[in-house]
Amino acid sequence: MSRERLLERFLKYVQIDTTAGVPGAKYPSSDGQLVLGKLLAEEMQAMGISDAQQDEFGIVYGTVPGSVTDCPVVALNSHVDTSPETTGANVKPQVISNYAGGDIALPGDATRVITLQENPELKDLHGCTLITTDGTTLLGGDDKAGVAVIMEVAQRILEGKGPAATGPLKILFTCDEEIGHGVDHVDLAKLGADVCYTLDGPGANELNAETFSADGATVTIRGINIHPSIAKGRMVNALRAASIFIALLPSDRMSPETTEEREGFIHPVTISGGVGEATIQLILRSFETEELTTQAETLRDIAQRVEAKFPGCSVTVAITPQYRNLRDGLDKEPRAVPIAEKAHEALGRTVKKSVIRGGTDGSQLTALGLPTPNLSTGQHNPHSPLEWACLDEMEQAVELLLKMLELWSQEKKST
Repeated sequence: MSRERLLERFLKYVQIDTTAGVPGAKYPSSDGQLVLGKLLAEEMQAMGISDAQQDEFGIVYGTVPGSVTDCPVVALNSHVDTSPETTGANVKPQVISNYAGGDIALPGDATRVITLQENPELKDLHGCTLITTDGTTLLGGDDKAGVAVIMEVAQRILEGKGPAATGPLKILFTCDEEIGHGVDHVDLAKLGADVCYTLDGPGANELNAETFSADGATVTIRGINIHPSIAKGRMVNALRAASIFIALLPSDRMSPETTEEREGFIHPVTISGGVGEATIQLILRSFETEELTTQAETLRDIAQRVEAKFPGCSVTVAITPQYRNLRDGLDKEPRAVPIAEKAHEALGRTVKKSVIRGGTDGSQLTALGLPTPNLSTGQHNPHSPLEWACLDEMEQAVELLLKMLELWSQEKKST
């Protein structure tokens, strides 16, 4: 019953379009996030979470009371928005029960196939229940798998199907994580937690205690525009200068296409403008904050070279901090990672500690003083029409969280 309910929750949530919009226009950036948040708050109230609420920013809070009061207060967090890289409108999930192996054809687009070659983890999931897209949208497992897992954990505790003893459990659902604004309006005092876990990871049994550190870069190139009929010796084309700037970026190293594991990168994501002025947006990523400084210096060096090549143009580089490696703040609650490891061990599972080549809400929550590692939720191929999720791995996440909450209830609150 509970497993089927978990699947029903997930299917319901992914069919609500919560695609993140343009940052800064409004918060949250899309109305669908408010729709899903309202639904979650109502469902929480219906299951007996009396303080469940959606605030004016779309953030959802709630408390599952515990039988132990002198232990650390644990929070669980997932985000309701989905990536703007692929549409999340009109999601038509495909449920494959008792997966028999092999490639998975997607019914909405014959050219899209989830292949064993590109998804070797499928070899270990024979007999499992998989959920895919139809090939025309993303699925939304990032992070609605996490949302469904947290909701199921809460309901099982309230039904008495969890551990005999737990401390208070705080629930936090955020908006606009995919565009870097997930915790902009989170009220940590209202949340009232000592430690938190984001449920925003792939597969099963992964534990992430490190993320990239991240900065954004805006390169503004100002040229000189004049009618092309009289442009000789007078026009300075900002678009041409911008193209040279991008061409001078490292391409055989320090790019997403050429890096893996702990290697950082500089990644141009958009270019816009015209002859008189052009703008390039880039993201800088590294596990070490010091390397972000080196990457920024690389951009400024390229700016000088472009100015030299195009006399009369000016190139400015503005750096905006985004988030920092969550590793750097976990020492505030040194039990956060070991208890997650012990829970895996107690369930007879081998935990896979890995780093995230990206960020989560946990990166920023940790920086704000709330230590927040990341855990698996059964999602795969995020941000893609080839996205899929595994119900069995989602169920494993539920079981893991219940065991972790039991272990936390045996700890004393820090003074």
